[in-house]
Amino acid sequence: MNAYPPILRDLIRRLSKLPGLGEKSATRVAMHLLQCPREDAESLAEVIRQMRDRVRTCPRCFHFTDGELCSICADPARDTGELCVVESTADLLALEQSGAFRGRYHVLQGALAPLDAVGPDDIRIRELMRRVDEEQVKEVIIATNPSNEGEATAHYLLQLLKDRPLKISRIAYGIPMGGDLKYTDRITLERALKGRQNFA
Repeated sequence: MNAYPPILRDLIRRLSKLPGLGEKSATRVAMHLLQCPREDAESLAEVIRQMRDRVRTCPRCFHFTDGELCSICADPARDTGELCVVESTADLLALEQSGAFRGRYHVLQGALAPLDAVGPDDIRIRELMRRVDEEQVKEVIIATNPSNEGEATAHYLLQLLKDRPLKISRIAYGIPMGGDLKYTDRITLERALKGRQNFA
């Protein structure tokens, strides 16, 4: 990479820190930015600048927004009484792309991880409990990830919510469409069997 001018080396180094970009991909992006029309590169830089200035977390659900509330919280049609709790905005976006959920979300911005010194005060649990008490929440759907941290967070939330007059549910885990039983791990098979539904 020493053959590149210092400013180009610096750009490649910075781009390679982005998720999913290694040095080769970062070099391709840098070469594209160098060779594309100047206005394209400048408009990209301006959009990044504006994004950093305008986008913040929604004060209600902690998803990203550039307004007073995010588009989901501001949509009256989403007030179904269902509140889906996720670890991150990326999880929220995955559920939204499925089109399967039409309620509202609460983004914890993390999961409990005692080994990493992440406790209940380090994620948005206090705000979740306030929403449950103040909003017309009928069901809390716990959609944390199927990891040790996600399971610990789900169990902790269950203990906090179990005495409140609402339904508490956990998203099901199982075998993906097109999956093959013989290649599925033991824990996934166990969850798929426990979460089975009546066929007829």
